[in-house]
Amino acid sequence: MPDLATGERVVVTRDAAETRDLASRLAATARPGDLLCLVGDLGAGKTQFAKGFAVGLGIDDVVSSPTFVLMTEYAGRLPMFHLDLYRIADAADALAGGLLDERQSEGVALVEWAERLGEALPAARLDVFIDGVGDDERRITLRAAAPDYLRYLEAAA
Repeated sequence: MPDLATGERVVVTRDAAETRDLASRLAATARPGDLLCLVGDLGAGKTQFAKGFAVGLGIDDVVSSPTFVLMTEYAGRLPMFHLDLYRIADAADALAGGLLDERQSEGVALVEWAERLGEALPAARLDVFIDGVGDDERRITLRAAAPDYLRYLEAAA
């Protein structure tokens, strides 16, 4: 059960398929303007999570890590903006590069390495902390930073 008092829920997935399935279930509750901040080490499964979320939005395109292009936009039930800030030093670089803009209010933004935005992160968001690498199971902590994002915790059941 999600802890609605703390706005947090922990889910354990045993493999990439389970991580994608969890994200697909969460996507069913997505609304325009939602922001999901994906945090985890290299190989933790952030891109696997994004792939599953895309499936849940009805996106047929192949989703891959946008590390070298920084942002990829996909068309589905809602547009999905998949950002990867791995090569960005800080929020100033992301803002100067135009990675965050008003178009994202029409869809859902999934931001890998979101912690690089620091204080520039909007208050309203879902933080997705993914712990584990390689073939190990993943401990995925969903933290709703605003009451409207509690729906994601409920969808994780």
